[in-house]
Amino acid sequence: MNIFRLTGDLSHLAAIIILLLKIWKTRSCAGISGKSQILFALVFTSRYLDLLTAFISFYNSIMKVKLICVPMRSYQTTVNGIASYRIAYKENIDISYKLDIPPSPTCIHSLIMWTFSIYLESVSILPQLFMISKTGEAETITTHYLFFLGLYRALYLINWIWRFYFEGFFDMIAIVAGVVQTILYCDFFYLYVTKGPQINLSGTRLICQVLD
Repeated sequence: MNIFRLTGDLSHLAAIIILLLKIWKTRSCAGISGKSQILFALVFTSRYLDLLTAFISFYNSIMKVKLICVPMRSYQTTVNGIASYRIAYKENIDISYKLDIPPSPTCIHSLIMWTFSIYLESVSILPQLFMISKTGEAETITTHYLFFLGLYRALYLINWIWRFYFEGFFDMIAIVAGVVQTILYCDFFYLYVTKGPQINLSGTRLICQVLD
């Protein structure tokens, strides 16, 4: 394991913790896209179907359990929050983003499901970015969540490059999906660095708006 993968995993964990803290502390899911949470839950559930059949390392198994259980808990909390604090949840904005999930056969090879999850993860953040672009602003804690989530993907992209040069390992699917997802975060990263966590997007056009 290299430092980029390790820090990427820690950034992902930090993003999930920040999301849960935001919902529990503020007792509100304002600014959180329920669609993105559903997509992320689907991503890791379909990716790690081999959890009980393939053992690589203790760390790998722990991370798989974390990536399956925590997003599911995050999704559950978001859904419960949406039901409990519907006034704060901008349902009309989240619903306005068309969500199309390709149907998957019930009996499908785990490799195909892994590939499906990689490509799905690359666009799972779009509903969240779309919601922020429509509201024109985001809470500080929400921007922290998005920053660490984007940092996780950027670090994993460097991880794939590192593995190619030092281990001779090359995965075109992971690299292409990583590049696409990092590009989607570029505008947000720029605003986060230049304007700080308290982002106001009035008059700003994000990539997700171009794709809409």
